[in-house]
Amino acid sequence: MNAAPPAKANTWWFTGLPAAGKTTLAQALAGHLRALGQAACVLDGDRIRQGLNKNLGFSTLDREENMRRVAEIAKLLNESGIHALVALVSPTLAGRTNARRIVGENFIEVHVATPLPVCQQRDPKGLYARALAHPGSGLTGVDAPFEIPETPEIIIDTSIMRTEEAVFRLLDLAGA
Repeated sequence: MNAAPPAKANTWWFTGLPAAGKTTLAQALAGHLRALGQAACVLDGDRIRQGLNKNLGFSTLDREENMRRVAEIAKLLNESGIHALVALVSPTLAGRTNARRIVGENFIEVHVATPLPVCQQRDPKGLYARALAHPGSGLTGVDAPFEIPETPEIIIDTSIMRTEEAVFRLLDLAGA
């Protein structure tokens, strides 16, 4: 019995400031891909840091190692025909470039370019409030840098684009 080869699976790498909407978009896209009969796995930065990467801090080297490990998982998922939807702040160009190199041609960088004031207003985890109360906490966008992607495949600002519209643009981009 011959099994059909898996559909081309992509790694959708959602990068942006905390509270930009990365996880929301990744989960919504995963739902649409699954409705189309495609396997999808969301790799959320918060969940990854609670388990697999709980030994990493937030230094530049640790952030890049976090991205490297997640890229390796995404590559394995893609090789198994599973879309990897990665929702990580991913603040450095070097870390994202390395992730793209690891994953290969199936890498789709999605810059969730929601403005800082909108992210601060949302603040669902209280990260910005804590960072403002305790300067030097290392929060990306407040007192740690975020290097804006130079050539992402797509830019989405969730302050002006609804989640559904963004998902359809992502699906169009990949021809799904």
